[in-house]
This record gives sequence, C-alpha cells and structure tokens, in this order.
Amino acid sequence: MYRFINFNDEKIDSLLLMELADLTKTLAKDEEYKTEFRVHSYINKVEKQIYVSHFWNHRPEMDMKAGMKSDVFLRAYGNIYFTDDQEVNKYGNWCETRKIPRFAKQLFALAEDVRIEEQCKKSRPGMGQEFRVRRNIYNNYFETQLKVNRERSNFLDAIFSLVYLIMNSDTPFFSLPELHENVDSIMPLMKNKVELFFDASSTAEVAEICRSIVEILENNTNRDMINDYFHLYIPPIEKQDMLFNDLLRKDPLVNDDKSDEENSGKEEIYEEELKTWHRETEKPGDSFLQFDLNQGTKTDMLTNDAREGEAGDQALAIIQGATKKTTNKDFSSLEAIEKKDSVLSSSKAPYGIENKHAEAIFITKLPPQSEHISNYHLLKNNVQLYQKRLKKSIDLTLEHKKILPRSDLQFGKLNRKLIRFFTEEQPRIFHKRMDESKDIDAAFSLLIDCSASMEDKMAETKKGIILFHEALKSVKVPHEIIGFWEDANEASANKQPNYFKRVIDFTTSLMGQSGPEIMQLEPKEDNRDGFAIRIISEGLLKRLEKQKFLIVFSDGEPAAFGYNQNGIMDTHAAVTEARKKGIEVFNILLSQYGVGDEQRKVFQNIYGPYSLVAQTVSELPDLLLPLLKKLLLKSII
Repeated sequence: MYRFINFNDEKIDSLLLMELADLTKTLAKDEEYKTEFRVHSYINKVEKQIYVSHFWNHRPEMDMKAGMKSDVFLRAYGNIYFTDDQEVNKYGNWCETRKIPRFAKQLFALAEDVRIEEQCKKSRPGMGQEFRVRRNIYNNYFETQLKVNRERSNFLDAIFSLVYLIMNSDTPFFSLPELHENVDSIMPLMKNKVELFFDASSTAEVAEICRSIVEILENNTNRDMINDYFHLYIPPIEKQDMLFNDLLRKDPLVNDDKSDEENSGKEEIYEEELKTWHRETEKPGDSFLQFDLNQGTKTDMLTNDAREGEAGDQALAIIQGATKKTTNKDFSSLEAIEKKDSVLSSSKAPYGIENKHAEAIFITKLPPQSEHISNYHLLKNNVQLYQKRLKKSIDLTLEHKKILPRSDLQFGKLNRKLIRFFTEEQPRIFHKRMDESKDIDAAFSLLIDCSASMEDKMAETKKGIILFHEALKSVKVPHEIIGFWEDANEASANKQPNYFKRVIDFTTSLMGQSGPEIMQLEPKEDNRDGFAIRIISEGLLKRLEKQKFLIVFSDGEPAAFGYNQNGIMDTHAAVTEARKKGIEVFNILLSQYGVGDEQRKVFQNIYGPYSLVAQTVSELPDLLLPLLKKLLLKSII
C-alpha cells in the first residue's frame, strides 16, 4: 500500500489546539464553536468555526501562543459581539464592483480588527498583553513588507503596509515615505482618511471610511494588491421569504356573503363547556378544542375594532377543569429522563465529532495456517529470554487478587470469640485472614496499528506482541490482541469503515496453543486511532478486573479520511476519556530506525509521559518496569 507524498509534514500541537478551542467556547459562550488553523484568521458564524492564522507558527513559544490567543480574542469575542454582519455583507458586495477589490477587502478587515481590538481591551483589560505582542510582531512584519514592496514596485501593497503602520503608530507625527510620483501627491489626503479610523465607533463607520479611501486610490492605480495579508469573510445573510401574513388562512369560505347588520357591542354571549383531552383522561369525548370553519356569514365582529375593557380580562386564556386521583404519583425521574433525552439528541457522535461517520466492523477470526505456526514458534524462541524479565516486572508491579477472610472453620487461626467452645458440641472457632492470591487482578488490551505507515515496523512490533502475550499468559493475566485499520478505498464523507481483527480474545488468551494468530496481522491502509481507542475501551470497561490496561502499538501518526488535521487532537481526547474511566493507556513503538523529534512530540501530545520508544524488543522489559511502577503509584495516590 502506497501513500501520497505529504508535503506539509508539520505536526499540530494538540494540547495548544485544545487550549484555544476551550478559550473559543468560553468567550463565545457557545459549546458548538470549533477552532482550526488556516492561512488567515477569520470567523464563520454559520458553521460556528473560528480559524487561527498560520502566521504565528515558527516563532518563540510565548509569541506564538500570544498571537494565536489574540486571533481567538478578535474572532470569538470581538467579531461575535461588536461586528455588524449586515454591514460586512453590504461592504463585501460593494467591493466586487470596484477596480481594487482585494485591497478594499483587506483594508476593511484590518480596520475592523483595530476597532474591535480596542473594544475587547476596554471590555476585558486582561487581553492587553496578547494584543501588545500582536502589534509588535505585525509592526516589524509590515515595516519589512513596506521595504520589499517599494523595491518590487508593488505600490498598493506598500500603501497597505503603510496604512497598518499609521494605524498602529505610537506617535501622531508619522512621516510618510516616498513611494511613487503617481501616489505621493495623494498620500497626505489618504493619511487624513486613515486617521478617521481612530474615531470610528461602529462597523458602518469603518465601511464608510474604507469606501472613501478606495475611491481615492482606484483613480490613481492601475492594478490591485498582489499579497494577501488578511481575509475578509463575507457572511451570508438569510433572506426572509415568508412573512407573518403569509401564514394566515387564505382559502375563501364556501359562501361569500356578508351580514348587513353592524356590531352594536350588546350581543348575547353564550358560554359552553368544551372538553379537553390529556393522558389522564379515561374516556375521551367526541369534541375537543379544535374548530374547522368552512361555511358562514361574514360579520364585523372580532375585527381589529377596540372594545371597552373589563376588570376580569386576562392576558392569557384560562381553562377550568376537574382532576381526580391517579396511579401515576412518582415524578422524580422526569428530570433525569429529560436530561437523558437532551443528551441523546445533542450527542449524535458518541465516539467523537471527528468519527461521527466511522463504522466499526469486526472481522471473524480465522485459524492460523502452518506457516503462521512455524513463524510464531521461531519468534517465540527469540524472545524467550526477555519473556522471563517481563514476567517478573509484571508480577512485582501489578496488584494481585485478594482472598476474602473466612471464619467458622475447624482449623486455622484461633478466633477471639470462644463461647461456642462451651456451648456447641462441634465448635467452629477458627478463621483465616485475607491473603493475596497468586492471580493478578488485571486485564490487558493490546491494540495494534495496521496502517501502511507501520510497514517497516510491523516485524519488530510482532516480536513485542509475542513477548507480551507469552509473559501475560505465564502469569495468567487475561488479555486480547486486536489489529485495526480504515479502508481508504471505501471511505467517503458519509461512511468510513474501520476494521478490527481480534486475533486473540479474552476467552482463549490463556490457552497453551494460542499465539500463532498474531502472525495474521499485516499492514493495511489508514488508521483512525481515536475511534479505535474508544471502541476497545468500551469492551475493556465491562471487565471485572480492578486494573485495566490499554497498550497501543502505533507510530503515533493518525491518518484517515478527513482526519489529518484533527486526528492527533481527537486521539488525545480519546486517551484522556479512557484514563478518566480508569483505563491506563500508554503507547509503545518498536522501530529499528528510531524516531525523530517531531514524532516524539506527537507521542507527547497524545499520550503525555506514558509512551515508550525502543529500537529492539530486548529493550522493552527494562523500559516497561519504571512505567508500570509509575502507573501503580498514580493509582495508589
């Protein structure tokens, strides 16, 4: 299986992305808002998506975080609460009719960001530090861009850089550099227009100033901007196709006559009893509060004419009825049912939003072939020496089952209650204390990444799996071994089939002949790690053992349909969810070629400190012992 060349091999810091996502939801006060990285920063209110710019990448960590947070401040707080979308839409449509639309749109995006930045700092002074870092970085950037654009004769790009420097200058006495003879004469006028942005208090005022600047410049330039510094997203405005009057009844009566008598206000009113129905009604009647009027004479009664009010008038109608005792008395569970229904209706993706179209397919286990059996025993002999060391590590660190204390025995330790010795013919006055069993109170799930990226690591990975299988079998710890992959050929936007091949299950894991099935695992296609971890965690939680471990043999690079950007973040979320439920999750990578710094960072982002990297299977026992001790200490604390 071959993959396309990945030109953008930059890894996403899932912890930072989750921090920005939480910040977005907090400021927007909406849990449905998502956060992603794009070339430019903007907000899409229809899809509830906020994009953070790649502009801040490859900078010092403090500057990068401050810049990304400032993007979130402007979008999740500034644009949501201080920007008028109708004015933005109106201005965007106007830009399409001009000679320099790219300049016009970027000018508005810049000016509106500067305006709402001041609103954000005024409303939330704590944002000031991030905005100061943002201004300093952008000032240095546009100073460089001004020089570059002047040298390349990109005069409109140079003017845009100059506009930013004017708007963010620390001094009111900003000297204008010479650009070109065609535009130098209008620069003082344009500077005066730019300074009007400082007094703009609304999106409409910003748009009006931008229009005046664009009209001045398009008469003195022949071409539009070349570079894209900011992006103006034009929000769609929903059109109201149906008014309230359209909802009123339009079909005519059967007869179209009108009464000659006028309403005098002294007509007699007849009160009648109209039956209603609800779930406590034993015998529903034939008539309810429903009227279908198809025939009658039009009168001027019940028109818009005002009538004299009465003291008994109410804003709402009141229906008087009678009740009686019923068998339904307990309503304490109604609130819980409502909460459950709301959770079910809102949670349409129980395995994560990135996996809402993923489908788990478990493949039927096949008996091993003779070739698998011979290869298995060959590898088993190779890891026999390391198996004893791993067995000892597991036996020393994991908690053993307890034998409950027993009393009323005929032999054992003498009980303190000796009265029965004198009152009974055959007294049972002995007991045994609670002792440790030889059996370990733990269950293991070994999850193997069978994606194409594991092709050069699968041989060594099988040795590690065999080592674990034989060691766990020797200490009688139930376990399962499952390979997983996603079918890239069948994957689509609405369906992503994920296959799980359980070669060893809990019921057969301790049998002497089990093991050769491991050789059936082969590298396939893609891997959706977060979905696989959630699926296997469900089954592991049903086990009765006190300690539950999920070991993921993977190279830490989730890649599947629509899963590339958020795969690391979704896998990290799956690991966190499993750990909160009491499952200890850690990763093991066996690779003869080692790993680079970027790949180690991926492991750190997904699994935290609970990840092992070994070049050969011989290193596993020594590396696993301190990790198991750390997990045991964490469970005790």
